[in-house]
Amino acid sequence: MRRTISLWLGLPAAAGLLAFAVLPVLAQTPPPLGPTGKIHGRVISPTGLPVTGGVVSLSTDGGHTSKYTFQVSSTGDFAGEAAPATYTIVYRQLDTPPDKMVDYKDGVKVVFGQDVLQDIDMSRKEFVDGLSPEVKKQLEEMKKHNAEAMKTNEIVKVANADLAVVGQDIKDADAAAVTARQTLGATASTADVEAKEAEIKAAKYTEIETLMLKDTAAKPDASPLWMRLGQAQLGLKKYDEAEATFKKTLEVEAASKKPNLQVQGNAQSGLGEVYAREGKVPEANAAYDAAAKVDPTSAGLYLKNEAVIFSQLGNADAQAAAADEAIKVAPNLALPYYLKGQALIGKADVDPKTGRYILPPGCAEAYQKYLELAPTGQFANDVKGILAQAATKVDTTYKASKTKK
Repeated sequence: MRRTISLWLGLPAAAGLLAFAVLPVLAQTPPPLGPTGKIHGRVISPTGLPVTGGVVSLSTDGGHTSKYTFQVSSTGDFAGEAAPATYTIVYRQLDTPPDKMVDYKDGVKVVFGQDVLQDIDMSRKEFVDGLSPEVKKQLEEMKKHNAEAMKTNEIVKVANADLAVVGQDIKDADAAAVTARQTLGATASTADVEAKEAEIKAAKYTEIETLMLKDTAAKPDASPLWMRLGQAQLGLKKYDEAEATFKKTLEVEAASKKPNLQVQGNAQSGLGEVYAREGKVPEANAAYDAAAKVDPTSAGLYLKNEAVIFSQLGNADAQAAAADEAIKVAPNLALPYYLKGQALIGKADVDPKTGRYILPPGCAEAYQKYLELAPTGQFANDVKGILAQAATKVDTTYKASKTKK
């Protein structure tokens, strides 16, 4: 079954630069003429992170006059050229008054034909010791925040990498039947193919479960991780665990400031499948209906999947009802019409005189609608054969049942 969802986790932001006391500095001057050397570096804030923006200047009079000025990039880097000499290097924020500076360093040499590396590191003890008590307190709070953000960033990066693996595992599990046939060849028995399919699925779902157990422990507030864990447990037929995990997914979503409707829809759909496989039809219907309601853009997919599950379980009545619900919300989706007809065909009679099928009400119409939407579909030949053997007149206008049974 198709499972579509956006799963990437966002990264928390780090704290920015503090507002510092500033020192005097005067006007700038034009770029160099004649022989030059290069200088480059990075401006580091007291929190240890790169400064984003501002200007770096070179001065030959202790910072009173700026001879050369270079922009600081969004990554904290600066670069430029200057005449060979010994300078005072000065950093200013964009809102620093022209006659002030944030930090400086004396004795910086620019050498002809060379590229000098010179950082401005405001996390050094000398600079931090000169800050006011209030700014120092603010700095400690920012460092704590940044440390937590960096730790969370690492967790999120690992989780996102794992989610990429999980996404491929889901695709591989969904394609397990095809892979099994290709692996064993055309002469393999049905039993061997089914065993190989089960082996592939078990391996994929086990890997997903292992990864998601680790990641949900590291980041328990990320609902996509719980949802994928539930899907793995469902695939491994650990129904009690899957039910608890899908409910945990919805609990995390309820507490989220940015709800993910796809996650909620998939969790409700997962609960629906759990209940269906446990024979709890009313509970399954309610969960699938909740999935369609919370994520209406995928309502047809959820309800179609419900009909597929009941088809796999041999519950024809529940299959027909679910197919009808899918048809209501997605009337141009072909498969629900086939599932509707398939669910009803078991109630067909045989005309003793002609030996032809007498199809129950709604069966022929559903099959015909399937052919209209998918004339060369997977089940088209089977449907044509059934209709050819039917003694019931086919009505080209399809009408779904109004209520779910």
